[in-house]
Amino acid sequence: MKLFLKHENALRAFAKSMLPNWESVDDVLQEASVVMWKKLGQLDDESGFLPWGKVIVRIQSLRHIQKMKSEQLVFSESTLNTIADAASKNDEEDYAFKRKALRKCLQSLSKSQRQLIMAPYYQHGSIKVLANKNKVSVNSLYKKIGRLREKLFSCISSQRREAL
Repeated sequence: MKLFLKHENALRAFAKSMLPNWESVDDVLQEASVVMWKKLGQLDDESGFLPWGKVIVRIQSLRHIQKMKSEQLVFSESTLNTIADAASKNDEEDYAFKRKALRKCLQSLSKSQRQLIMAPYYQHGSIKVLANKNKVSVNSLYKKIGRLREKLFSCISSQRREAL
Protein backbone atom coordinates (compact mmCIF):
# COMPACT_ATOMS: atom_id res chain seq x y z
CA MET A 1 0.00 0.00 0.00
CA LYS A 2 2.87 2.36 0.89
CA LEU A 3 4.50 1.79 -2.51
CA PHE A 4 1.21 2.30 -4.32
CA LEU A 5 0.59 5.58 -2.51
CA LYS A 6 4.15 6.73 -3.18
CA HIS A 7 3.75 6.17 -6.92
CA GLU A 8 0.02 6.85 -7.26
CA ASN A 9 0.45 10.17 -9.08
CA ALA A 10 2.80 8.64 -11.64
CA LEU A 11 0.45 5.69 -12.16
CA ARG A 12 -2.53 8.05 -12.40
CA ALA A 13 -0.76 10.17 -15.05
CA PHE A 14 0.24 7.01 -16.93
CA ALA A 15 -3.36 5.75 -16.92
CA LYS A 16 -4.67 9.16 -18.03
CA SER A 17 -2.38 9.01 -21.06
CA MET A 18 -4.42 6.04 -22.28
CA LEU A 19 -7.90 6.73 -20.93
CA PRO A 20 -10.46 9.33 -22.00
CA ASN A 21 -11.52 10.68 -18.59
CA TRP A 22 -10.69 10.78 -14.89
CA GLU A 23 -13.57 8.49 -13.99
CA SER A 24 -12.01 5.76 -16.11
CA VAL A 25 -8.63 6.48 -14.51
CA ASP A 26 -10.14 6.06 -11.05
CA ASP A 27 -11.79 2.78 -12.06
CA VAL A 28 -8.61 1.40 -13.59
CA LEU A 29 -6.43 2.41 -10.64
CA GLN A 30 -8.83 0.75 -8.25
CA GLU A 31 -8.77 -2.45 -10.30
CA ALA A 32 -4.99 -2.24 -10.71
CA SER A 33 -4.44 -1.76 -6.98
CA VAL A 34 -6.35 -4.98 -6.28
CA VAL A 35 -4.25 -6.84 -8.85
CA MET A 36 -1.05 -5.36 -7.40
CA TRP A 37 -2.08 -6.44 -3.92
CA LYS A 38 -2.75 -9.99 -5.09
CA LYS A 39 0.48 -10.23 -7.12
CA LEU A 40 2.80 -8.37 -4.73
CA GLY A 41 4.83 -11.56 -4.29
CA GLN A 42 5.96 -11.24 -7.94
CA LEU A 43 7.76 -7.97 -7.19
CA ASP A 44 11.49 -8.54 -6.66
CA ASP A 45 12.27 -5.28 -4.85
CA GLU A 46 10.73 -1.89 -4.10
CA SER A 47 12.77 -0.09 -6.75
CA GLY A 48 10.96 -2.05 -9.46
CA PHE A 49 7.48 -1.13 -8.25
CA LEU A 50 6.76 1.72 -10.68
CA PRO A 51 7.61 -0.16 -13.92
CA TRP A 52 5.79 -3.24 -12.57
CA GLY A 53 2.81 -1.10 -11.60
CA LYS A 54 2.73 0.54 -15.04
CA VAL A 55 2.49 -2.87 -16.70
CA ILE A 56 -0.51 -3.74 -14.51
CA VAL A 57 -2.11 -0.33 -15.14
CA ARG A 58 -1.58 -0.77 -18.89
CA ILE A 59 -3.26 -4.18 -18.87
CA GLN A 60 -6.17 -2.91 -16.75
CA SER A 61 -6.52 0.15 -19.03
CA LEU A 62 -6.71 -2.04 -22.12
CA ARG A 63 -9.35 -4.22 -20.44
CA HIS A 64 -11.31 -1.14 -19.44
CA ILE A 65 -11.15 0.19 -23.01
CA GLN A 66 -12.41 -3.12 -24.36
CA LYS A 67 -15.46 -2.72 -22.11
CA MET A 68 -15.96 0.85 -23.35
CA LYS A 69 -15.71 0.03 -27.06
CA SER A 70 -19.37 -0.89 -27.29
CA GLU A 71 -20.33 2.42 -25.68
CA GLN A 72 -18.17 4.94 -27.54
CA LEU A 73 -15.31 5.48 -29.96
CA VAL A 74 -11.85 4.78 -28.55
CA PHE A 75 -8.30 4.49 -29.88
CA SER A 76 -7.13 1.21 -31.34
CA GLU A 77 -5.03 -1.07 -29.15
CA SER A 78 -1.89 -0.35 -31.21
CA THR A 79 -2.41 3.42 -30.83
CA LEU A 80 -2.91 3.00 -27.09
CA ASN A 81 0.25 0.92 -26.84
CA THR A 82 2.17 3.64 -28.67
CA ILE A 83 0.80 6.27 -26.27
CA ALA A 84 1.52 4.07 -23.27
CA ASP A 85 5.09 3.45 -24.45
CA ALA A 86 5.68 7.19 -24.78
CA ALA A 87 4.07 7.90 -21.41
CA SER A 88 6.08 5.20 -19.66
CA LYS A 89 9.26 7.07 -20.57
CA ASN A 90 8.22 9.78 -18.15
CA ASP A 91 9.97 8.91 -14.96
CA GLU A 92 9.31 9.55 -11.31
CA GLU A 93 11.86 12.39 -11.28
CA ASP A 94 9.79 14.31 -13.81
CA TYR A 95 6.64 13.88 -11.72
CA ALA A 96 8.55 14.88 -8.59
CA PHE A 97 9.84 18.01 -10.35
CA LYS A 98 6.35 18.95 -11.47
CA ARG A 99 4.90 18.43 -7.98
CA LYS A 100 7.67 20.55 -6.45
CA ALA A 101 7.19 23.27 -9.07
CA LEU A 102 3.42 23.23 -8.54
CA ARG A 103 3.84 23.62 -4.78
CA LYS A 104 6.23 26.54 -5.30
CA CYS A 105 3.94 28.18 -7.85
CA LEU A 106 0.89 27.71 -5.62
CA GLN A 107 2.79 29.54 -2.85
CA SER A 108 3.20 32.51 -5.19
CA LEU A 109 -0.60 32.90 -5.24
CA SER A 110 -2.51 34.70 -2.52
CA LYS A 111 -4.40 32.62 0.02
CA SER A 112 -7.74 33.47 -1.59
CA GLN A 113 -6.39 32.54 -5.05
CA ARG A 114 -5.14 29.18 -3.73
CA GLN A 115 -8.52 28.51 -2.12
CA LEU A 116 -10.30 29.36 -5.36
CA ILE A 117 -8.09 27.19 -7.55
CA MET A 118 -8.46 24.24 -5.16
CA ALA A 119 -12.23 24.65 -4.69
CA PRO A 120 -13.28 22.31 -7.54
CA TYR A 121 -11.26 19.50 -5.95
CA TYR A 122 -12.63 19.84 -2.42
CA GLN A 123 -16.22 18.84 -2.92
CA HIS A 124 -18.92 18.90 -5.55
CA GLY A 125 -20.70 22.28 -5.65
CA SER A 126 -18.05 24.27 -3.80
CA ILE A 127 -17.73 26.76 -6.70
CA LYS A 128 -21.45 27.45 -6.55
CA VAL A 129 -21.22 28.03 -2.80
CA LEU A 130 -18.27 30.41 -3.28
CA ALA A 131 -20.11 32.27 -6.03
CA ASN A 132 -23.18 32.75 -3.84
CA LYS A 133 -21.04 33.78 -0.88
CA ASN A 134 -19.14 36.39 -2.93
CA LYS A 135 -22.23 37.43 -4.93
CA VAL A 136 -20.66 36.69 -8.30
CA SER A 137 -21.66 34.32 -11.08
CA VAL A 138 -20.42 30.76 -11.20
CA ASN A 139 -19.20 31.42 -14.73
CA SER A 140 -17.03 34.34 -13.62
CA LEU A 141 -15.41 32.17 -10.94
CA TYR A 142 -14.65 29.45 -13.48
CA LYS A 143 -13.09 32.07 -15.76
CA LYS A 144 -10.99 33.30 -12.86
CA ILE A 145 -9.94 29.71 -12.08
CA GLY A 146 -8.99 29.30 -15.75
CA ARG A 147 -6.77 32.40 -15.58
CA LEU A 148 -5.17 31.13 -12.36
CA ARG A 149 -4.50 27.74 -13.97
CA GLU A 150 -2.86 29.50 -16.92
CA LYS A 151 -0.73 31.46 -14.45
CA LEU A 152 0.30 28.22 -12.70
CA PHE A 153 1.09 26.57 -16.02
CA SER A 154 3.28 29.52 -17.02
CA CYS A 155 5.03 29.44 -13.65
CA ILE A 156 5.74 25.70 -13.91
CA SER A 157 6.92 26.09 -17.51
CA SER A 158 9.21 28.90 -16.43
CA GLN A 159 10.70 26.73 -13.69
CA ARG A 160 11.22 23.94 -16.24
CA ARG A 161 13.13 26.31 -18.54
CA GLU A 162 15.25 27.53 -15.62
CA ALA A 163 16.08 23.95 -14.62
CA LEU A 164 17.27 23.09 -18.12
